[in-house]
Amino acid sequence: MSTPQPRTDDRKERTVTVARTGLPALVARHAEHTPHALAVADGDTTLTYAQLAADARRLAAHLQDHGVRPGDSVALLMPRSARTVVAQLALWWAGAACVPLDPAHPAPRTAAMLEDSGATLTVGDGKLLESAAPPGATLALPDDEQLADAEPADAETGTGGPGPDATAFVMFTSGSTGRPKGVAVPHGAIAELVTDPDYVTVTARDRVLLHSPATFDGSTFEVWSALANGAAVVVCTIERPSFEDLAREVERHGVTVAFFTTALFHQLAARRSRLFTLLRTVVVGGEAMAAQHARAVLRAFPWVELVNGYGPTETTTFATAHRVSDADCDGPVPIGRPIAGATTHILDEQGRPTPAGSRGELWIGGSRLAHGYTGQPGLTAERFVDHPEFGRLYRTGDLVSARPDGVLGFHGRTDDQIKVRGFRIEPGEIEHALREQPEVDDAAVTVRRPTPDDTRLAAYVVAGPGPVPRTEALLARLTAVLPAHLVPDELTFVGHLPLTASGKVDRRALAELGTPVGAAAAAAPLTPLQQAVADVWSRSLGCEVTRPDAGFLDLGGHSLLALVVAEDLREELGVELSLADFFTAPTVAGHADLVERALLAAHTDLHPDAPEDTDGH
Repeated sequence: MSTPQPRTDDRKERTVTVARTGLPALVARHAEHTPHALAVADGDTTLTYAQLAADARRLAAHLQDHGVRPGDSVALLMPRSARTVVAQLALWWAGAACVPLDPAHPAPRTAAMLEDSGATLTVGDGKLLESAAPPGATLALPDDEQLADAEPADAETGTGGPGPDATAFVMFTSGSTGRPKGVAVPHGAIAELVTDPDYVTVTARDRVLLHSPATFDGSTFEVWSALANGAAVVVCTIERPSFEDLAREVERHGVTVAFFTTALFHQLAARRSRLFTLLRTVVVGGEAMAAQHARAVLRAFPWVELVNGYGPTETTTFATAHRVSDADCDGPVPIGRPIAGATTHILDEQGRPTPAGSRGELWIGGSRLAHGYTGQPGLTAERFVDHPEFGRLYRTGDLVSARPDGVLGFHGRTDDQIKVRGFRIEPGEIEHALREQPEVDDAAVTVRRPTPDDTRLAAYVVAGPGPVPRTEALLARLTAVLPAHLVPDELTFVGHLPLTASGKVDRRALAELGTPVGAAAAAAPLTPLQQAVADVWSRSLGCEVTRPDAGFLDLGGHSLLALVVAEDLREELGVELSLADFFTAPTVAGHADLVERALLAAHTDLHPDAPEDTDGH
């Protein structure tokens, strides 16, 4: 069936008229009408809309002087900052599409992204460009002082900029063939998503938190839901912010709107984080929302507008959304109705509408579909289908059903694709990288959930003839070719992979084959402080930690669990560990030493070398 569409009223028609434009035009409009309104806050640095537009136009002229031309794809490698927003605008005013890069990605993946996107140039931070050394031409962007006297880009270009059909971003997602897929997202699709939205409240008085990586499509909502509506973007410049870092940013800058991946939202909700005391609107997306966490937030913070967003990158961040109520938490939280020009259709394997209320694959159409995959016309034709009745549609591979009122419920996948901590992951990409290793005969990847709020990427490997490879060496080689979110959290060697009757890998049976490497450990003496650390670890990791040399990563720890453990150590032991310190010494003994040093630094009266207190006598 096709889900019913809400009635189009005058307000929505006005929205469409405004929205079908390039993103720079939205900034230019606010720079003209509210030039002194805050646009971007970055630590102690602020930019008004007039300053943002002027800085971006000057940088656009600089890019044009260095050969950037309309239609080019240009990669951007920068730390998250206000300058990132300026650089994106500048690339668009120069006529180029932006290809965000992550400095943490391994060189082979970055090279593949540059090749598939057709990037003619990589621009960004000079130090990052020097250390990453991407292939092809590079250009270090000058700072604001160096461009202070530069002429801005042509006024006509600066006011109009790219049209709605021009590509704004090329965002890369996991690919089942072992190579990432570059999704070409047009300006008009983003503008329509964020301009005067009716599925979420964003006004000119709001401040929206930017803390996602530029390579993650959640950052598109964080930046442009603010700038499209005259609000301000608050940039968290800490590369890997802790829960406490996020809370400080919200408090310091008066953030009112934030997007969180589902996994991060679950952890914040479980702690009743003080983040929610200031936020008015919380948008969540990436995986299925847990009803108990949604209800906990709604009851503890009844003023919060909680929105469950759903949508693949191919449909421009969100295709459906649902304002969650307490009543929704009596069952699985729905993913809502189509929003902002999207259409939804529930079809069977032959592309025919399913009977009312029954499950089928979700196909998405409308005006916010991506152009396709850069450099992969075959894959584009496979996933973006010209339907004889409904026009151009994207096949999501997600199973849904619709209530009588058109609200959609999510029921899983039609294929092996998985979601881990907000990232869409094709197991085939990781399996391909594992099979490329000479000591590996076969491999399968799935997810394991040791606790309700912890989803781990688990790899099961059949070793080839000869000695079984060392787990650490194998994971190190994967780290050299895959980004961190695609490196398995757990790795188990098995004699064979279980198969279904049809000869496919039985992923449900994988977990019964063995224990993840490092999950079992012999008991060893722990000091009282080490025991306190081990107790915190055990709770988060879902297994008993008994050794001082136990390694966090060896036990299945990952970046989100690191945030959880760091927050628990802060709450229970009164010590705040940065994530950099956390991963410098990621063992029980190492963390205990860090805790001890922090406690001694905070309480000099406990230090053995402190002078004895003589009470002045």
